[in-house]
Amino acid sequence: MTDSFCVDRIGVAKLTKMAFDGVDLRPLWHELMAKATDAAEGAGIGMDLSVIAQLLGDQATGLSIQKEVLATQQLFRLPCAAPRLRVLALAAEMDIGGNTPIEFLLEGSDIELTTLYVVPGVPWQVPEHDVAIVIAPDDPRTQTTLDEIERHAAGWPCKILNPPMQIRQLDRDRLCTLLRATPGLEIPMTARISRCELEALDEATASCRLEDGGFPLIVRPVCSHAGRGLALLVAPSGIAAYLAGRPESEFFISRFVDYASPDGLFRKYRLVCVDGRPYACHMAISEQWKIWYLNADMALSLAKRAEEACFMATFDDEFALRHAGALREMTRRAGLDYFTVDCAETKSGELLVFEADNTAIVHNMDPAKLFPYKAPQMHKVFDAFAAMLYKRAGNPRACAA
Repeated sequence: MTDSFCVDRIGVAKLTKMAFDGVDLRPLWHELMAKATDAAEGAGIGMDLSVIAQLLGDQATGLSIQKEVLATQQLFRLPCAAPRLRVLALAAEMDIGGNTPIEFLLEGSDIELTTLYVVPGVPWQVPEHDVAIVIAPDDPRTQTTLDEIERHAAGWPCKILNPPMQIRQLDRDRLCTLLRATPGLEIPMTARISRCELEALDEATASCRLEDGGFPLIVRPVCSHAGRGLALLVAPSGIAAYLAGRPESEFFISRFVDYASPDGLFRKYRLVCVDGRPYACHMAISEQWKIWYLNADMALSLAKRAEEACFMATFDDEFALRHAGALREMTRRAGLDYFTVDCAETKSGELLVFEADNTAIVHNMDPAKLFPYKAPQMHKVFDAFAAMLYKRAGNPRACAA
């Protein structure tokens, strides 16, 4: 291990919160541009400029700035006034939604976060730390990075949380195999198919590819998130129209499960599993099956928010207890220290798992006036995450690699 030079930055969490609150980031962009320098300290400014560009909708510019910065500097630190624990996050060169948003989880803590961007072909510079965590995602673009981390992990002198081998199991077509036949849990089989295979898909080939059923199918591009490209194909006749609007070359297909509640509404939950224990993160309620939190319009409905508040308040004694066996077995099979789960309940009462991820955002940005119940719940998650880091570090002391 070397005492490598880390540069400070504002960070993703703080900048995202500003954008979420409606702050115009363009003045800050110009201010940082005026301070930009080729010196090492300027790399932190560059990374912040990369984040701002992406938050302003210019992902291409943001990623271009990031690539230029990471060619010469890979270590970045979030300042912490009086740190009691030093955490090293192993990240991939990705857009701001790619790596685990760990900064949000450490909000207000006494933990100093240093992020090492593992760039293939660039020598490692590892600072002193007490515990490490892999925050790179399982993505076709990050396989070389995960390989690199995996090669180093075997001889790492302190605990590394979320090892790459377990992260790789989170891809949709692998996760369904990992979790299939879990008592009390339903997860439709998922197949990865090419564009040409999707064009030729019919009732017979769909049933053959999926094992557990055929049309109606859910289709989405590989590597898509937040509902991008997600659609319901009721019959093969809908494939051509779907593909006419999609440029991607590879897709996931899975059997559609109607998870509507008796009142006709769909309820989708995000859980976060920390050190083997599940916590409520949010609940989205919608008239349509294709839900993510923003399109559920939770902020516009007092009744929906009241139900979400009740879900959080009673989670340990109701939802988590109802699905205790399935959650426990899912956590065991996943083998991860920290991950999120998007799920629902089937009409027969089983836990319906849509996806599990190590990079989904868990935050405390929602306005307290509208969501007064969220901050206490999020701090419960943050406290559990910090406690896990302390536990894995043992008696905190610097380790050397």
